[in-house]
Amino acid sequence: MRQKPTVLAREIVATSRLFCVEELKLRFSNGVERTYERLVSKGTGHGAVMIVAMLDAEHAVLVEEYCGGTDAYELSLPKGLIEPGEDVLAAAERELMEEAGYGARQLEHLTELSLSPGYMSQRIQVVLATDLYEERLEGDEPEPMGVEKINLRELSALAQNPRFTEGRALAALYLARDLLTQRGVFLP
Repeated sequence: MRQKPTVLAREIVATSRLFCVEELKLRFSNGVERTYERLVSKGTGHGAVMIVAMLDAEHAVLVEEYCGGTDAYELSLPKGLIEPGEDVLAAAERELMEEAGYGARQLEHLTELSLSPGYMSQRIQVVLATDLYEERLEGDEPEPMGVEKINLRELSALAQNPRFTEGRALAALYLARDLLTQRGVFLP
């Protein structure tokens, strides 16, 4: 097991409405010193959730929303912040209703994923939602999201779709497909 670097100094060097940029001065076990920068949240600390919502044994729900980071409308999975006092599964159900117009009778936490651990501290909880029913809640989105579906047999093609670029969402879909295959629900 490697020894973590020693933190020599830690300073917030920039802030925005949502994020802080933190500078870390580190000394590694071999004596080498480096300065790292990372994006950290502003301390709400409740986390986020991403939902693989299965319409049936083969099809998952995708949502289309404007993404400021890429300045484009992109397809992804329903996702959002966990509110104070909410647990992961309650947040998943709420976000699914707000973004895609579905509730789920079965919710299961699958895993936790990061986006870019070299530069970001944020992690997202991945939840599998099954036995869906139509139910919509008013959310905080600036406009209604488009709702589409993807066949789990077509994940390789989805990865080539220029409207679908989020690696966490692709990983979540593959994880859900593998789990459903192991359980005999999805037959490739």
